[in-house]
Formats: sequence, C-alpha cells, structure tokens
Amino acid sequence: MGFIPFTLIDFIDIFLVALLIYGIYRATRGTSAPYIFFGIIIICIGWVTVRALNMELLSTILGQVISVGVIALIIVFQPEIRRFLQLIGMRQKEFDFISRMFSSARRAEDINTSPIVSACLDMSESRTGALIVIKQKDDLQFIIEGGISIEAKVSVSLLKNIFFKNAPLHDGAVVIDGDRIVAAKCILPVTQSNVPKEYGTRHRSAIGLSEITDSVVVVVSEESGGISVVKNGQIRNHIDPQKFAGVLKRALGQQK
Repeated sequence: MGFIPFTLIDFIDIFLVALLIYGIYRATRGTSAPYIFFGIIIICIGWVTVRALNMELLSTILGQVISVGVIALIIVFQPEIRRFLQLIGMRQKEFDFISRMFSSARRAEDINTSPIVSACLDMSESRTGALIVIKQKDDLQFIIEGGISIEAKVSVSLLKNIFFKNAPLHDGAVVIDGDRIVAAKCILPVTQSNVPKEYGTRHRSAIGLSEITDSVVVVVSEESGGISVVKNGQIRNHIDPQKFAGVLKRALGQQK
C-alpha cells in the first residue's frame, strides 16, 4: 500500500484553510458563534458517517439540513459576517494606496488636538461622559451617516455643549475630521472581544470601532472621570491628565 500523495499545492491548501479558520475564530471570539460552529461540524460528521453506512433515511434528513445550511448561517451569523467583512475591507493599513485613492484623510499634523485635550480635561473634572472619534485614513461614512450632521469647527465650548448631560446630542459619539466636527450622536460598533467587565458601553464601543478602522478614540468616563485613548483595539485608560496631550499626539502620530 502506497502513501497518499502530498504535494506543495496540498500544503498551501491546508495552510490557507487554517488561516481562514483562524480568521473566523478571531472575528467570532467572545461570542456564541464557536459553539454553533462546533454543532455544525458534528452534523457534518454525522452526515458523512450515515452516508458511509448507507443509512438512507438519516442521510436524506441530514442532507436536507445541510443543503439549507448556507441560508441559515447567513441569518444566524449576520452580525459576525458583517464584522468579519469589515475587518477585511476596512483594515487598510497594509494597502495605503487604497486609502489614498478613496479617502480624503488629512495628515496627522493637520489635526489640532488642543481643543480636544482642553474639553476632555474639563469634562473629566465634571465627570461628563464623552466619546470622541478622530478620523485618520479609513472612511467613517458608515458611522457618520448614522449620526447627526454638525459640520462645525472644533472648539472646547462646542464639545462640552454636545456632551452636556441634558443636551440632545450627548448620547453616542462625535466624529472629528481634521479641524471640524462632522457628526454627533453616532453609534459605534461594540466590540465582541473579551474585555474587562468594568468597561461600559463607551469603552466597548471605542474598542469596537478601533478594531475595524485606524481611528483614534478618546473616552471620558462618566463614573470615574478617567480619560482613555483607544487605537487598534488597544486601550490605555486612567491616563494622567498632565500626560494626556502627549498620549493623544503619539496615538495620532504627531509625536514619536
């Protein structure tokens, strides 16, 4: 008996499938999706087994279940599929030429952080919750369209008025593009990753957006007044107010 032939193409095939499975795992980590996938694998193994044993009735039933499985997967995994496609299509740091072609992003040096820093420090002292998204290269139109258009120059007073507790726009996030606030009351995608339980909706939303775009997100906690900066899914919280300006500029690439 000879060995099963194994070529370079077979190795590449297995490697690509492994990468695909790992990508799906990362996109669904922290959700119930892995358990559902495990159930699907069991059904597939059962179907192969009953076919090998020529069990016609069970083979027909399981075959019908699997035949409609694609539609069922789209329905069940709709949030995960959308997030997975966003991870593929919107993480453009490896493809800077795409960003230059389709994005109107400004240089990091063009972003004036002074009003953002001053407003966040004031809101930290008064424990006013805030969620500020600073756009970089990636397109945020899908976020902006879900909010209220502002199109006003960034200023300390405007930011504080937006996030004032009784203001109609205080819920949600503000999106800043260059020196302008383009939208407020924007809804951000909440992360599906495992994060500490003490993180509230603002922090989870900040992490979620930073996982699928290159935006820098600033969070002011309403409970503690603590300031956090989030980038690439990584959060730096409880920032010393005196160091906040430097941390934000480094996150934006204005300081090395």
